[in-house]
Amino acid sequence: MRELELYVHIPFCVKKCDYCDFLSMPADESVRRHYVGQLLEEIRQNAPVCKEYQVSSVFFGGGTPSLLSGGQTAEIMEELQERFQVRQNAEITLECNPGTLTRQKLALYKTAGVNRLSLGLQSADHRELQKIGRIHTFEEFLESFDLARKAGFSNINVDVMSALPGQRTKDWLYTLKKVLELRPEHISAYSLIVEEGTPFYERYGEDELRRQRGEVCRDLPSEETERQMYELTREILADHGYLRYEISNYAKPGRECRHNIGYWQLTPYLGLGLGSSSYLEQARFSNTRKLEEYLKGNWNDLAEILETVERQKGRADVSCGQGELVMLDKRAQMEEFMFLGLRMTAGIARKKFQKLFGVELEGVYGEILRKLQRQGLIEQSEGRVFLTEEGISVSNYVLSEFLLEVETSSSE
Repeated sequence: MRELELYVHIPFCVKKCDYCDFLSMPADESVRRHYVGQLLEEIRQNAPVCKEYQVSSVFFGGGTPSLLSGGQTAEIMEELQERFQVRQNAEITLECNPGTLTRQKLALYKTAGVNRLSLGLQSADHRELQKIGRIHTFEEFLESFDLARKAGFSNINVDVMSALPGQRTKDWLYTLKKVLELRPEHISAYSLIVEEGTPFYERYGEDELRRQRGEVCRDLPSEETERQMYELTREILADHGYLRYEISNYAKPGRECRHNIGYWQLTPYLGLGLGSSSYLEQARFSNTRKLEEYLKGNWNDLAEILETVERQKGRADVSCGQGELVMLDKRAQMEEFMFLGLRMTAGIARKKFQKLFGVELEGVYGEILRKLQRQGLIEQSEGRVFLTEEGISVSNYVLSEFLLEVETSSSE
């Protein structure tokens, strides 16, 4: 059977963080209850279309999925297990924030089949947490982590964030030290991105532009300091047995996030819930981003979308359901294969490229590969292509090099 990943979006949070541009918002209990009801209906409607797929992973993201009651989460999991063919050894991850976990919730998660937790810490420094708009303390994080361990969770990720306003290298190393003392199985170490439309952009947007131009910043760490933080992260985590398997993700051997690896390797996935994205049959589409519409039951009809995909093969973008349906032609699929696969430290396999696209890698990207190798940004070994350390540090540039020119034709 074909492999499928499921993403379940829970868009609610206690308070939206100042740096966050994800589709999330506070909502009262009645709205959350109504949302869960519609989510269950969406599962019932669309699951029958996926009979030829076997689910290898489920990821509850948000927002703050742990804001739901334990019973609501268990109800969603029960519906997924009943309607989809979920593998017995499927990885099932739930994102949590400190202060939203209880013993009862964690026990219900375990019973429902959740076997991996992702805890959002961001910083072990109370002042930094306040500055970025987090509503928890480091002590509350420690309490949540301890509760999860006592509940029997043996696969936990911790999210941390570097290059925060006013953060020095020694401040970042303090957070890493505190996290390492807990020995989580996985650490996601992201660098702050100042996104437009967020309170952070209003405060630090000009500073971000200065940093991009190589000028002195007022509040944000310099580009050089940010790079130093990244390099120290890799070295310190490696010394503690964490392997970097993707640009920002580190794990103990065998504890890599299978769900995220699926994204980077173009495994088909179905998004359920408000604004969730899907990738099926070489097409990308997403649910409505308007909560009032979703609560009316206006989510995508998967059967209708896949019929449209089959009917519109060879076209680019067409309107379908609640949004745009992006049909990926061979060129777009090759681009995504390269710039998603190269995010992983193992890189991409030449044999897989040839198997998927019926052409040798050099036949499409030979000139680009030679150029990047001369620049010291990629290496090629044992049938694989991967980024060097220098390539990772300028990954945005390297990955953009794999965008292919659109072929055009003209008539006399």
